[in-house]
Amino acid sequence: MNPVFMQIAWKKLFRRSPMTMTSRERVLTALDHRQPDRPPLNYFGTPETTEKLLQHLKLETFEDLKQFFGADMRYVSASYVGPTCYCGMSGYAGGGTDVWGQRWEPVRNEFCTYYEVLDPVLKSARNVQDLEGHSWPNPDWFDVSGLKEAIKAINDPEPRAIVYPMGSFLETARAMRGFEIFTMDMIERPEMVEFMLEKTVGFFEELAMRAVEAADGGIDIVWSASDVGMQTGMMFSPGLWRELVKPFHRRLITPFKEMGLKTRYHTDGSVEPIIEDLIEMGLDILDPIQPDTPGMDPQNLRETFGGRLSFYGGVDTQKLLPFGSPKQVEQKVLELIRVLGDQGGYIVAASNAVQADVPVANILALYCTARDYTYYTC
Repeated sequence: MNPVFMQIAWKKLFRRSPMTMTSRERVLTALDHRQPDRPPLNYFGTPETTEKLLQHLKLETFEDLKQFFGADMRYVSASYVGPTCYCGMSGYAGGGTDVWGQRWEPVRNEFCTYYEVLDPVLKSARNVQDLEGHSWPNPDWFDVSGLKEAIKAINDPEPRAIVYPMGSFLETARAMRGFEIFTMDMIERPEMVEFMLEKTVGFFEELAMRAVEAADGGIDIVWSASDVGMQTGMMFSPGLWRELVKPFHRRLITPFKEMGLKTRYHTDGSVEPIIEDLIEMGLDILDPIQPDTPGMDPQNLRETFGGRLSFYGGVDTQKLLPFGSPKQVEQKVLELIRVLGDQGGYIVAASNAVQADVPVANILALYCTARDYTYYTC
């Protein structure tokens, strides 16, 4: 064979058989802003969405689905062992009264059942003294002793990127007061906001520290959450965020970053004005990159913050996934990989939980496009 043709054939063969990384290697390589074998990805959908996919693909378990998609992240959390009158950390997934004393009730539409706070438990508080009288949870109500063995089981036979979700520190406090009242508190009664954030952040910080110690090196990423962005901008001014929220949120990022862990933060909406602050605090992953919001255009994010911050999500759950075509979904995934992930720094995912009204074909287009994509090195 002509040597030139042999060289071309060899390159084609090489491209069909690139070095395959484990899920853990893939995620950590991308977060170090180096190119992995393919983009890491994560699946997150409503229970109804997951059940629809299992039936369509004739799979049995959620783990089967994650393996089919090539999802690289797995999640571990402490076990609830506290008073039986509470349902656990939050009633978001199944209703009931959580350890914060907050009742979650079902709200249904034609596709899904959600659980929402309908009556804020601390809405009548007038001062810090009223807040002090509330029954606040104890970290001892949660058991972290089984984390090391749980992670060992997850990593057999392939090591995964292990994520520990801390909790939604700001949203927990806000739900207990009610959105409108809490937002007014930020201006009129900041001492009440500070008291509540001390309670929520102190709790999540202590439990996360216990989890990291018990996992004995098994946790790769710690994940804090709380929405501070909307479709049109931030929920309150960046200045107010820096004054009241940032000092507390820092405690859920900086110490863990200094311990060598990767850090992830979830907030919906437009938060471009505070991204530089988040980087300064030690954030590694901004989740989820909500499309069509000011300042959150992928090209802008890459040009302004690329190499210093990794990005998660970006595949639109509001318009594209429910109403677009599989081809349009595929094109968007490829565009995001090209813009945000050509040198690592990007985890493919939807911009929020995939809802049950999304056609199966569009979900498959999202995850199979990312799963089958290969970065070529020659």
